[in-house]
This record gives sequence, structure tokens and C-alpha cells, in this order.
Amino acid sequence: MALLRSAPPGETLHRDRVRVLGTAALEPLVAGYAAVTVVLAVVTSMAAGARFGNAGVLAAAAPGWFAVYQVPLEIKGHELGALPLLPTVAAILLIARTAAAAIAQFDLPTPRDRGQVVVTIAGAHAVFAVLLWFVAAAGPVGVDPLAAVGCPVLLAAGAALAGVAWAGGLAGSALGRLDPAAGYGVRLGVLATGVLLAGGAFVLVVGLVASLPAAVEMLARTGNGLGGMAGLLLLSAGYLPNGVIAATSFVAGPGFSIGVISVGSLNFSGGGAVPPLPLLAALPDRPVPWGPLLLAVPIGAGVLIGRRVWDLAGSTRDRLRAVAAATGVVVLCLAVLAVVAGGALGGGRFDPVDLHAASLGVAVIAEVGLAAAVVAALGGLRDSEPGPADRKPLTEDLAAEVD
Repeated sequence: MALLRSAPPGETLHRDRVRVLGTAALEPLVAGYAAVTVVLAVVTSMAAGARFGNAGVLAAAAPGWFAVYQVPLEIKGHELGALPLLPTVAAILLIARTAAAAIAQFDLPTPRDRGQVVVTIAGAHAVFAVLLWFVAAAGPVGVDPLAAVGCPVLLAAGAALAGVAWAGGLAGSALGRLDPAAGYGVRLGVLATGVLLAGGAFVLVVGLVASLPAAVEMLARTGNGLGGMAGLLLLSAGYLPNGVIAATSFVAGPGFSIGVISVGSLNFSGGGAVPPLPLLAALPDRPVPWGPLLLAVPIGAGVLIGRRVWDLAGSTRDRLRAVAAATGVVVLCLAVLAVVAGGALGGGRFDPVDLHAASLGVAVIAEVGLAAAVVAALGGLRDSEPGPADRKPLTEDLAAEVD
């Protein structure tokens, strides 16, 4: 009997690499498309008079998959660009986790090796997007071919790069290459962004609880049975991240607009009927007298930055440099989120959805940045006073913060 020949080590290594890269490329695509198909199948099965076969559901899921990757859809000649962000966040987390798992499962020591994970995931998304574009082209929902490929590739590449950076410790290494004050400011900026979004989420939850009867009434008026109600609830859940970002802009002052309706903590215009989405029941129908009190959230975030910088043993110039870096991170994060969360809404009086990204950035500079700079400058008054004998220089303080 002939003995089985074991594969050479080099061949086994190559097979393992192909297996890991193949899993990283296919897992987000299969899981994502399957999730869209299942949700669509469940909703249509509950809709009155639905007539969809398996092939029909699979084909109809193509525009849904593009919507997950924030590709604008064209319906009867009208663009729908304000798409729900919850599925997008889920896709980003799945891709990042898959990329990080590929790094953990297989030793990829060099940046070139790790780059293969990013390129493989992005390339697989490009091929899949092209195939789905041909499927969607035969249906009633139009998709621009350039956006159909470009958006999934960019999002997949960014998510995979984030996963690789996290797994390989590249993010901390990159921050370590910055000026110590700037690096600390970046970390504080991420913290302050989280504080602002948490404040927006709290305001949104309070608004939803207060408007629960109106939301129930919206559902009762759908007239599409259980399937219609389930669809509206799922759609509201999908738009929850958009709502949090809009509420954050509301808290900061500029607010947001949905067509002719514009609301903010410092402004209000329009009012009246809103699109029949339960999430929108939280919109105020009149100016809120307590709106200016919400400015305590961004100002408080600025005070938090300034107070953390205050404790650093360095010059006022170092502290203000950290404040500038932190404010820049907050402005960039919120402006990008505001742009992504808005977009066209199919024409009509509710088009477009605008979260006023430019005004939001100016408000963040005035509220967060100014408050942080004032508090940080007050800390500089201690520079002329005798301090503790064991006070550490700025770089050592930052190292302690990182640890």
C-alpha cells in the first residue's frame, strides 16, 4: 500500500493563506446579503397580497444590499440618498472583525502581508457589486454604476483597514508618532465625540418616549396590515443612528432639516405633517423653550477636554495644542457623520434631509473648542506657581495616560 505523501511546509502555508483570505473576503458578503434577503422575505411574507418567489426575493435584495453600503438608489426618477445607517454600522463591524480575525488566525508580519487582507476584501466587494448591479439593472430600482462599485469598495477597504490596524496595534503606533500633545488631543477628541453622541442619543430617547402615543397612531394609520407595521418599525430601527446624529446636531444648536421642516435647540421653522415613520414622531411641532439649556452638553464636553488637559505638566502652548487637536477630531467626526446621515429623500416637501454639517462644525468650534481652550488656559496659570516636586513632564504624563 502506498504511503500518503504529506504536503511540503511551503504548500501548506500557501493553502492556509488562501483559506484565511478567502474566508475574510466571502464571509461579510455572504452574511450581509443573506441578512438583507431574510429581512426582506420576512417583511414581504407578512404583507397582505404579497406574491414573491425565492428568485424574486433574491433579486429584490440587490438594491437593499446597495443601500447597506450607502449607495444612492433611484426610484421612479427620484433619488433616495438618506439611507438607514444601522445596517451600514453592522456591515462595518462585521468586515472589521473579519479582517482582524484573519490577522489573528494567520501570521502576517509585514505591512504588505496585512495589506493583502484589505485588498482581498475590497476586491471581493468590487466583484460582488458588479454582479449585483447587473441584477438590479433589470429591476425597478436604479443604481449608478460608479457609485454601485465605489461605495462598497471604499467602505469595505476602510473597515478592513480599521480591523487590521486594531488587530496589529497600528492605531496606537500611529498616535505614538504624533507630537505628544497632539496625540493626547486626538484621544480626547474621540472621547468628546462619544460624549456628544451620547447626549444626542439621550435627547432622542426622551423624545421617543414622550411621543410614543403619536408613534402608535402613525403605525395604526399605515393601512398595510402587519407587514406594513413591521416594515415601518424595521425602517425606524435602521434609521436610529441617523436619528442620534440628527439629535446631536439638535443639541449643538444648528439642528437639522427635513425639506421645509427645520428644527434645532436655537431655531425652529416649518412644522406640520412629517413622513409616516414612527421615529419622526419625536420631532417637536413647536419651538422648545428649554432648547438653549442643551448647549450645556457640548460646553460640558469642552470643559472635560480642558480639564483633562489641565492636569498635564506642560506649557500653556502644549495644552492649547492638545485642545486644538481634540477640537479638530470632534469637528471632523461630526461633520462626516452629518453628511453621511443626510441626503436626498425622493423629491417632494420632505426632500432633502440636511444635518447642516458646516454649521455643526462652526458650533463645535465655538462651544467645545472655546470652552476647552478657556479651561486649559486657566490650568496654565499654575505654571508660575510652585508645583509638586514629583511633577512629570508632558511626555511622561501622556505615557501614563496611554498605559
